Order: sequence, then structure tokens, then C-alpha cells
Amino acid sequence: QVQLVESGGGLVQPGGSLRLSCAASGLRFSTYNMGWFRQAPGKEREFVAAFSWTSGRIYYTDSVKGRFTVSRDNAKNTMYLRMNSLKPEDTAVYYCAAGRGVVLSTAAMDYAYWGQGTQVTVSS
Repeated sequence: QVQLVESGGGLVQPGGSLRLSCAASGLRFSTYNMGWFRQAPGKEREFVAAFSWTSGRIYYTDSVKGRFTVSRDNAKNTMYLRMNSLKPEDTAVYYCAAGRGVVLSTAAMDYAYWGQGTQVTVSS
């Protein structure tokens, strides 16, 4: 049974930092594309970042480039999202996801497994 468990969310002031973790079990972590998505109240789930298992490439949505960094530790079956210079508009529930595919996708529909999400609130 595949499980993805996010942690590390919380309340942070604008300009602050957080590191989210996604612990995976029940799958060969190193052979999956891993992604981060987020969903703000009243909005659709949107792509944040993803890591390709085939190419090692990392993609970011434009709004987080230069501020967020995704990484993975295959030995620990864990993916991380380091978020710096946080803004109020980053407030959302953040989800990690796992999917198979030769081409890295930014579409939520291409990810088969999802975590339960962790809340990130950026507010003064």
C-alpha cells in the first residue's frame, strides 16, 4: 500500500521560511516522479515543483522560482520542499504526489498517489 505523508507546515510571517517533508512508503521511491502541489481556499490545485526520476530535472512554477527548492533523498524515501521568502499568497494546503511517466508532468492528473496535505499559512 502506497503512502505519502507530508509534514512541516505551519504559520510563518512574510519573508520567513519553512521546510516541508514528504515521506513515502510502499513504492520504489527512486523510480517515481515526485511533485509538490498546493491548493488555496476557493482555488484549484496548482503545480508547485516536481522532480523527474528519468532525467533528474527539477521544474518549478514561475511564482516560486528562486524562492523554493525541491530535493529528494532516495535512501530515506523522502522528498523535501524548502520554501524561503514566503509571501501571503503562498498560503495553501501543500500536497506531495508520486507518478510514473517518462516525461515529467505538471498536471495533477498524471500523479497517481497523493498525501493528505499540510497547511502552510503566511501571515503577520
